[in-house]
Amino acid sequence: MTRTALNPIFLQIGPLTIRWYGVLIAIGAIIGVWVAVKEANRRQIMSEDIIDLVLWGVPFALIGARLYYVIFQWPFYSQYPSEIIKIWHGGIAIYGGLIAAFIVTAVFTYHRHLPLWLVLDIAAPSVLIGQIVGRWGNFMNQEAYGRITSAHFLHTLHLPNFIIEQMFINGHYRQPTFLYESCWNLLGLIIILSLRHKPGLFKRGEVFLSYVLWYSFGRFFVEGMRTDSLYLGAGIRVSQLLSLLLFVAALVIFIYRRRQKNMPTYLAGSGLRYPYKREAD
Repeated sequence: MTRTALNPIFLQIGPLTIRWYGVLIAIGAIIGVWVAVKEANRRQIMSEDIIDLVLWGVPFALIGARLYYVIFQWPFYSQYPSEIIKIWHGGIAIYGGLIAAFIVTAVFTYHRHLPLWLVLDIAAPSVLIGQIVGRWGNFMNQEAYGRITSAHFLHTLHLPNFIIEQMFINGHYRQPTFLYESCWNLLGLIIILSLRHKPGLFKRGEVFLSYVLWYSFGRFFVEGMRTDSLYLGAGIRVSQLLSLLLFVAALVIFIYRRRQKNMPTYLAGSGLRYPYKREAD
């Protein structure tokens, strides 16, 4: 039986190659920005601020995702330094992108005199959307998969045939860990969007912290199933360790902030007059 993998290239025009991975990331980003802009208007944050944050955050997130991967694969890149910039050969790590995006957001909100925790709350569902859609880019590239399994097992998951066949990689069927993570994130997105407008439920910062708790918990287990993990010596998977640290840190911060008196709720918004004028720098 001949099996043909889906073409990872979306469009080829002469020397210009556009891959499905990039297309799907762009789609996720566009949807995420639209969702964030709508919510920002409700929380007294101007849409222009969200757009500006995206314009700064996305490039640095991509750089952070690449640097994170390069650092933990340094034995290879130290031998082939010209490969460092060749991101089209693969090799980005979502945690690196999230860390870079968080730093950019912290700096951006400081200079724009915006409440950091509220902006993070607004951004959290959009980040989940990007992760949900982006994992299908991994699917098209036949990457971020798990251990060897059987066609029978994949059929028991009631998966469409095109997914099952795309999971036939290097002569074996593989666990669709990209799908597990995408579905886990979709469930988290549904829960967060269903609950975030409940009066008095979330204090400022807790939508974001809920996202961190949800994502890191799921990623810990999915990462343990993957075969392409980055390692930190002694068989320690970097993403599993970071997921554990993020989960504990988010939980501690959540409990600490919940105990603080007079903490504004998420629905209270920024408290800024809208549209607002910023102080001259």
